[in-house]
Amino acid sequence: MKFVVKKSTNGEFRFNLVATNGQVVATSESYKQKASALNTIESIQKNAGVASVDDQTVT
Repeated sequence: MKFVVKKSTNGEFRFNLVATNGQVVATSESYKQKASALNTIESIQKNAGVASVDDQTVT
């Protein structure tokens, strides 16, 4: 998987998390600064592996 950073027509930045088959798995919010998008990517890389699952489908 990889993160793909893009600049939109309004000058803001967002990123997609793209699977090895090319499918977009997740899309970020938009950021005014590229550094903010990159900081979020770094945080996801550090913390997502230990994220818990909150299954709210069980009643």
